[in-house]
Amino acid sequence: MQKENIVEFKVYGKYALFTDPITKIGGEKFSYQIPTYQALKGILESIYWKPTIVWHIEKVRIMKPIQTESKGVKPLNYGGGNDLAYYTYLRDVEYQVQARFTWNMQREDLAPDRNENKHYFIAKRMIERGGRRDVFLGARECQAYVEPCIFGEGRGYYDDYPELSWGLMFHGFDYPSETGDNGLYARFWVPKMRHGVVEMIKPKECPIRRFVRHMSSVGIPAKRLDEDESLWDVLEEGGF
Repeated sequence: MQKENIVEFKVYGKYALFTDPITKIGGEKFSYQIPTYQALKGILESIYWKPTIVWHIEKVRIMKPIQTESKGVKPLNYGGGNDLAYYTYLRDVEYQVQARFTWNMQREDLAPDRNENKHYFIAKRMIERGGRRDVFLGARECQAYVEPCIFGEGRGYYDDYPELSWGLMFHGFDYPSETGDNGLYARFWVPKMRHGVVEMIKPKECPIRRFVRHMSSVGIPAKRLDEDESLWDVLEEGGF
């Protein structure tokens, strides 16, 4: 990359649910108090994503006080019917996010698509429009909204807090499509918030990495990618 392709935006919503993936198999769910790297990356991929690029979260700023709210829900039971469970959500959340992208070096077939300016300016436009796809804060029932911002502007609730530590926390997944490995791995780290800002470490810097299961990469053919790109070009130019 010839320059830092930095994008900045704020994301907010009424509820958020950033869970440990271990709890996704059922039962009670309790949200982490801050968003995970994987959740923020998923938000960016909903805003704009192509298999040519990989998003990297630089830092996140917590703008509102951390509050929780528990709800009784009836999730589907794998054996049929419904169970009764309690989910603990974060309530009334807002975050400022700074991120950048690099090339996905596992997709050499997409090398002709490595145009920094194109991807950067499309990403900026998609942030201004609120994203290409629906945006969620950790779970589908937690609808989120995206707007452009300048990272660090405005007053944050935790600006005067020197440091808060959150203990061991899920960071994200290493997928074969980005690593080249024939397996899915989970990463963990110990985040610290200083004056309301959590500096995200790079995936390769996570101190704990655990194998989850065997998985192989299935790439989107470049021909299909070109067709998809042409469609979006027409839509962005006001076609149809």
